[in-house]
Amino acid sequence: MSPAPFVTTEWLAANLHSPSIALVDASWYMPAAKRDPAGEFLQSHLPGAVFFDIDGVADKTTDLPHMLPTPEDFARMVGALGIGSDQTIVVYDESGLFSAPRALWTFRTMGATDARILEGGGAKWRAEGRPLESGEPKVEPRVFTPRFHPENVRSIAQMRDNLETRARKVLDARPAGRFAGTEPEPRAGIRSGHIPGSGNVPVGLLTENGLLKPATDLQAIFAERGVELSQPITTSCGSGITASTLALALEVAGAKDVSVYDGSWTEWGGDASTPVEK
Repeated sequence: MSPAPFVTTEWLAANLHSPSIALVDASWYMPAAKRDPAGEFLQSHLPGAVFFDIDGVADKTTDLPHMLPTPEDFARMVGALGIGSDQTIVVYDESGLFSAPRALWTFRTMGATDARILEGGGAKWRAEGRPLESGEPKVEPRVFTPRFHPENVRSIAQMRDNLETRARKVLDARPAGRFAGTEPEPRAGIRSGHIPGSGNVPVGLLTENGLLKPATDLQAIFAERGVELSQPITTSCGSGITASTLALALEVAGAKDVSVYDGSWTEWGGDASTPVEK
């Protein structure tokens, strides 16, 4: 069983300078936001943090955005950031809770045994008037030993097979309009609609003020959407970011078998050979 997925700002403040902690800023924004998270990190970040580039620590052999790299490439890149697999890895983002769950899922999938999210993220830390620093951090490389967990990930081939077997319930975290095909996709050339047979749990239902809603609230939301937490579930979204938040919410609510479709709708909707429902 994974450790509790969140740490508080109070806990982090008390443990901020411990060498057993790796603090990671995983801020990321949709392209339309026209924001530069790496540049913003240099301007101001939590003390001791390193910047985890979700688009950079990724598979560069595909045009799909921020797909998982190989375990070996991941280990090399995060080791160079000074992140070791023997540390408690605490990830945060500046939105409160948007892209940090993707980084959490990535670290866990690559074998991190103790990865957490800073509850409330950089926004809560800043609102509490806690210390910040700027500039490029000085890091000492560490060893990250990868232990890949393939059960956390689903490929397009596995998603095609699931159309026949329906062994896993597919839940889509995109807004209702995009799921229904009544609103266009933000990425050019991607069809509208959803994977046949999938259900819709918009990620906006799961968070409030940059925090994940309590487990009892999440359980009620999933029940209202007809989600059986005991069944195997795969989450999807536009490109695998909010699918990770949905996966985290399912875990907190009590689901035991949850995976993420890494390519998500950018891959499925961009492939003319895949069936689409509206």
